[in-house]
Amino acid sequence: MISINLSGKTVLITGASQGIGAEIARTFHQAGARVIINHPGIPRTLEDAGVLAGELNGLREDSASIMVADVSKPEEVQAMMQEIKHQHSGIDFLINNAAIIRDRTTSKMSLEEWDSVMKVNLNGVFYCSKLGLEIMHDAGAIVSFGSIAAIQGFFGQANYAAAKAGVQAMMRVLSRECARRNIRANAVAPGIIETAMSATIPPEALAEMLRNIPLGRQGTPAEVANVVLFLCSPLASYLTGQTIEINGGWRG
Repeated sequence: MISINLSGKTVLITGASQGIGAEIARTFHQAGARVIINHPGIPRTLEDAGVLAGELNGLREDSASIMVADVSKPEEVQAMMQEIKHQHSGIDFLINNAAIIRDRTTSKMSLEEWDSVMKVNLNGVFYCSKLGLEIMHDAGAIVSFGSIAAIQGFFGQANYAAAKAGVQAMMRVLSRECARRNIRANAVAPGIIETAMSATIPPEALAEMLRNIPLGRQGTPAEVANVVLFLCSPLASYLTGQTIEINGGWRG
């Protein structure tokens, strides 16, 4: 029987208080890892992170902790990494999951809508990767979230698609730069996943999307989390610099 055992390992997941990030936290916890739940510190995420940490610590004592940092602010990311080093000696895995969405056509998109998405979705991945590598143990792994939007170029998502394409390219670069430390860097590019974000898609638009998906349905957060877990496991020891599309076969 093949199993994934990450006992003794520590994972930092950004934007982990809800949705896919929270499911990744649960999945890594089930594999035995110590889980660090990052969130930006706003009231809603503060409450969700507390509930999630309580759930995980209830299953295994002192196995989950919370770190507040806005990933778009390098000084907050730096402080978070130093606190993690102090408390846990470092990390083995970094999951760059935090992201926001501000959809609007290019002609109507404000500069603030462009900048805010870039700061969180692209700059945030750079800050967390750069500063996270300083406290990451050798033979670790980085998994960052790209998107089907980077491949399909959805209407009204110039900011989001550009940022996610940048993330996917960044992981290819990091896979080369980190190889000497046997640290692997990959991206995942989810399609339509059952989250609060997908719930905002108008029904007629969602129906059209589903018609383009060979498997005929949305994915689940657990299905995404399982791929992320695989990418951090010894089973993926020769896999780096890749973007894994988790989209039910959608090719446009």
